[in-house]
Amino acid sequence: MRSPVRARGSSLALFAVLMGTLFSAPTAPTLHAQSETAMNPDDSSRLAVLWTSGDRDVALRAAFMYTLNAKARGWFDQVTLIVWGPSAELLARDGELQDRVRAMDEAGVVLVACKACADGYGVSEALEGMGIEVKYMGEPLTEMLQGDWEVLTF
Repeated sequence: MRSPVRARGSSLALFAVLMGTLFSAPTAPTLHAQSETAMNPDDSSRLAVLWTSGDRDVALRAAFMYTLNAKARGWFDQVTLIVWGPSAELLARDGELQDRVRAMDEAGVVLVACKACADGYGVSEALEGMGIEVKYMGEPLTEMLQGDWEVLTF
């Protein structure tokens, strides 16, 4: 059930949208979103979610929920999850989070992890075993920040 809150830019509206997507199944993009894409076929929207937090609730209740829905509901054409810092260690040891990341992969989210971070926590092999590309991310992230990507950090 969607919240009746429709105010743009308010934290309350964002919270309502996020909570509304928690228990609802992904749906196709709205007609409005589809028509915008049809009008501008060369424009693609790209989102990078930079997940840095070692807090499990941040992963489950914010970062993962939004990332999966951004791809599954067509809010962005391309969605990339970047595992960076303490999130690498958390993901390597938490089976439920691993299941959620697999669901993102199945939905088409691109999964990458910072090699320097993963090596520092000793979890590079574990992340690679989950199908996550582990590579140095300083330059790719800089290109995203300087390019046409939207970058959201949790």
